[in-house]
Amino acid sequence: MTADPGSSSLSRLPDHRTAVVTGAGGPAGIGRVTARVLAENGWHVALVDINAEGVAGVAAELRDAGHSNVLELPMDITSDSSVRDAFDRLDADLPPVVGLVNLAGIACPTALHEAEPKEFERVMAVNVTGSFLMLRAAAARMIPRGVGRIVNTSSITALDGGGTFSKGVYATAKAAVIGMCHGGARELGPYGITVNVLAPGPIDTEIMGGRLTDERKASMSSGIPLGRVGRPDEIAATVAFLLSDGAGYINGATIQIDGGKHMH
Repeated sequence: MTADPGSSSLSRLPDHRTAVVTGAGGPAGIGRVTARVLAENGWHVALVDINAEGVAGVAAELRDAGHSNVLELPMDITSDSSVRDAFDRLDADLPPVVGLVNLAGIACPTALHEAEPKEFERVMAVNVTGSFLMLRAAAARMIPRGVGRIVNTSSITALDGGGTFSKGVYATAKAAVIGMCHGGARELGPYGITVNVLAPGPIDTEIMGGRLTDERKASMSSGIPLGRVGRPDEIAATVAFLLSDGAGYINGATIQIDGGKHMH
């Protein structure tokens, strides 16, 4: 059965539902915290990461906290066959997938004019191709139900061309993610599926090249009106809202979470 794309959907999210969270295996990542928040909000959560040990650890933490509604899926999001196999398992083991949170990503400190093609391709594969493959698989499950929530992750680097760590290669990839959000929002909106994108500023996670020292936090905070870097739980809270019924009319939005660092 396929939903009618010619009619506007006001379908509510089902009571028993699954959110897929990529990048969920990092020891200090946004995905780890987001998975916990969604589980606390009643979602079944599929934990996706190429780091099998890390994602197993997150699953164990959540189960120890009383959340039995989790499934770990160690996989490579840049592989079409890996994504297909993972969603086949989801279809068999969990309630319907109506949420997707693409948080997996890799940074790159290399300037565009200094990057090797293999380095550029790897950054694009994880940040762009991986998000596309996950979006495509999730959308195929959401369209027949006439409802869905997809959140991709860009960066304010996409808006200002690069920062103190990630530079032009990363900015290129993250700008492509914003374009993917706009295309997805326009094309999936008629099926009742929203597609939005986060553009975080500096967040204290391992993607910044290691946990930030106090000295580096102070340096990075100098241009932020709030005077500090962000926390993973602040990103997780935004994701939880975007996956809620209350966010059903937010579509195609780029939501900056940067303390006011980049205002335009």
